[in-house]
Amino acid sequence: MPPAKLKRFYKIAAAVQADGGYHVALDGKPVRTPGGHTLLLASRALAEALAAEWQAQGEELQLARMGLHQLVCNALDCSAAERARLMDELAAYGETDLLCYRTDDPVALAARQKAAWDPLLDWAEEHYGARLHATSGIVAIAQDTGALAALRARILQADPLQLGALRAATGIGGSLIVALAMAEGRLNAAQAWRVVNIDEDWQREKWGEDVQAAANRADAFRAFSHAANMLLLLQGLEANPF
Repeated sequence: MPPAKLKRFYKIAAAVQADGGYHVALDGKPVRTPGGHTLLLASRALAEALAAEWQAQGEELQLARMGLHQLVCNALDCSAAERARLMDELAAYGETDLLCYRTDDPVALAARQKAAWDPLLDWAEEHYGARLHATSGIVAIAQDTGALAALRARILQADPLQLGALRAATGIGGSLIVALAMAEGRLNAAQAWRVVNIDEDWQREKWGEDVQAAANRADAFRAFSHAANMLLLLQGLEANPF
């Protein structure tokens, strides 16, 4: 049996200033997470974006399509033990980051990867002291333990909201470095999406794309954009409209 449809029960969604930050309120009543936590956010930009997501709903609510709301609720309801697990998962991406695995052939694709990915590896070294090494092929290489420790130290600084967005963006894009670059304002969401899709874009240019692949790509793009925009909003930066 399909789940019952939830009718819209409010007229106005708004970000409301409160002690310690901003509530997302529906007709003046603060929204709560499934775990019972009130949505109290330090970032006004994020609160306003969440309110806009609620305001844009039609006569029937589609909570599954409210990507920012889902990310925020998951982050606020996450236990300390779950956050520790997420940090471990994120840190592990430093060992197999997308930017470190290149092709030799075709030469044009290798050049495209190098042009887009080398500057980000250089940035990670300059910004965090984390020098990751690149290789050709799919055989894993061992990264410097000091570089991995530096990346873990940065991850440990993330608050629950940033951690949730970092984990989502990294899981979809395959690159911890790209996700951190968004968190630091080095890349915006559209730039990051292009960086993590260089290989796929190359294949589409050469061979085209079938209907199912296009649908899968659109779903991944939507989820990535929510995580990417949340990282930007947490810094008070403007989100990509996509």
